[in-house]
Amino acid sequence: MGYRLGINLGFAINKYIEPEVWTRIVRQDLGLGYVQFVADLLNPFWPQEYIDDQIKRINAAAKEHQITVESIFSSTFTRVNHLMNPDEEARKFWLRWFKSFLDIGRRLGVRNGGSHFGIMTFDTYDNPDKRRFIMDEGIKGWQELSFYARDAGYDCLIFEPMSVPREMANTIEETRELISRVNARCGVPLKICLDVGHAPHPSQRDPYPWIENLAADSPVIHLQQTVLHKSNHAPFTEEMNKTGIITREKVMEAVKKAGCTDALFAFEISHREHWDTDFRIIQDLKESVDYFRAVITE
Repeated sequence: MGYRLGINLGFAINKYIEPEVWTRIVRQDLGLGYVQFVADLLNPFWPQEYIDDQIKRINAAAKEHQITVESIFSSTFTRVNHLMNPDEEARKFWLRWFKSFLDIGRRLGVRNGGSHFGIMTFDTYDNPDKRRFIMDEGIKGWQELSFYARDAGYDCLIFEPMSVPREMANTIEETRELISRVNARCGVPLKICLDVGHAPHPSQRDPYPWIENLAADSPVIHLQQTVLHKSNHAPFTEEMNKTGIITREKVMEAVKKAGCTDALFAFEISHREHWDTDFRIIQDLKESVDYFRAVITE
């Protein structure tokens, strides 16, 4: 399919939650046709009757505004231990949660979906035996989901490299190892949701080697402006670009060097509730789209 410019719907949480509103914003205000849907807008824990009604509204609004819901992902409220929870019963109901989440994605017509890999508690991480056990449990959980995703018609599952060792994949090498272990027995392959602002390990803070090494295995790439040693999820405005380390030219150079030819580039930009930013959200997103539209066109 080539390169596609879209947006992660985390920007809509508590601001533009109505399907008729966010679809209009994405198409009319931002000029985008692709989105990565997030669980915070439709959580599998909610009553099935409500989920069914929301899916009807989303599909109708997406059709009206010619929006493709290409991917589905967990988000802020669901950044929890899930498949690496020390409690066996908790791991079981999070497996059920993910299967229900994949069912939602199937009904929205998505190609891929996922989350972060899982987060260990400190008690687990600090104990080598517990750490090995929970790692194996996480691997098995993702493998089980991969077969469920295959039967639901997904192309692949995706996970996002995160910030610290107990969150998993905080180095390029660990990211590759996780993929290799899960894909040793899978229904559909586990791939990466790469974030150009995530370069967490102190020895790997330059984001561009991450792109060069992992973009070829990333059907979804999150776009955000940031500075060294942080993950700011800032917009690509003239002001932020003056101090930010992410440039469209260097991102695309690294993507092409990686051999990536097919990816959804999804803006993952956050505006916390603050007087200085709450009234410029759409303006900042539009400026960000315009910035990257110079290098990514459908």
